[in-house]
Amino acid sequence: MTDNFDTFNAYPAQDGVAPDRWASALHLFDNGVGGPHEESVLERWERARLLFEARDYIGAARLLALVVEEVPEQTGPRLLLARAYYHSAQLRRAEEQLRQVIDRDPVEHYAHLMLGRTLERQGRRDEAAPWLRMAAAFSGELSAEE
Repeated sequence: MTDNFDTFNAYPAQDGVAPDRWASALHLFDNGVGGPHEESVLERWERARLLFEARDYIGAARLLALVVEEVPEQTGPRLLLARAYYHSAQLRRAEEQLRQVIDRDPVEHYAHLMLGRTLERQGRRDEAAPWLRMAAAFSGELSAEE
């Protein structure tokens, strides 16, 4: 019996059920059998994270855009949206989201780093340099000599 259990757990869940289906299945019977279920912001956020972890960046970005629209003051969803845009080569959109994060939270080190990397990836190295220096300064990686 243990052999079958170990084999089951070792099975890679690739090309099987999409990760967002698991998140949806968790709430299948919340309103009783056959009852409609309207997905909450938290559920969309959870599903978007699963899609992002599964490297479905476009699918994650679609959901995250809805989450950000509903809770624009939250930094986490906006940063993950920027990352999803970055990984799906939607660099202008990533830049836009990152600039909004920095406008709201000027000391968000990761947003500075991502913005610098996004600008570099667009071939805008001169624009990227100050953002990367700021990120290094915030994280303590920039020495006083630099």
